[in-house]
Amino acid sequence: MPRYRPHVAARPSWRCRVCGATWPCSPARLALLGEYRENRTGLLIYLGTMMYDATDDLHGQLPPQALADRFLTWARPR
Repeated sequence: MPRYRPHVAARPSWRCRVCGATWPCSPARLALLGEYRENRTGLLIYLGTMMYDATDDLHGQLPPQALADRFLTWARPR
């Protein structure tokens, strides 16, 4: 039986180490939503910190709104 490998970011590309998609990839998003199920504010703080780090690594590659959409917008409560 295959072991689960967490979908984490590879820096400085910010692509998933497992599937190669831009991080947070779909499996990472699902895992994060589950992990922070009872603490959406904590999830947004964590993702904001990751976005801050990605801003340095991806400087000039993406506009700020694209980074916000990638890291934060999907995680807001609906």
